[in-house]
Amino acid sequence: MDTLRFDKGGGLLPAIVQDWRTSEVLMVAYINEEAWRRTLATGKAHYWSRSRNQLWLKGESSGHVQLIREILVDCDADTVIYKVDQQGGAACHKGYRSCFFRRVEGEAFAVKDEPVFDPKEVYKK
Repeated sequence: MDTLRFDKGGGLLPAIVQDWRTSEVLMVAYINEEAWRRTLATGKAHYWSRSRNQLWLKGESSGHVQLIREILVDCDADTVIYKVDQQGGAACHKGYRSCFFRRVEGEAFAVKDEPVFDPKEVYKK
């Protein structure tokens, strides 16, 4: 198999995540080599959390797993697009279908979508 160029991104590469049916952008995350290998091995999206500094399976806490339907690799092999079947209806940890639930209006961000779930209920600890 060809390989991704993790050396170009300091070990991390962006992963653009789209709904496999509609091409709606659900989120952007980062992958390292381990996340890449686990994604390929399991068919479920794994990422590297920059804030927690650890590997994570999307949906591990919420149950909103992303099943890989197709992976696209850019011309420089340093960015991927995951086309996913988003389980649970939402990709965003704030409860929205997409992490891109706000738009710029003047000098402010305005919420343009309705939440799919209440994060306080889903992420009880």
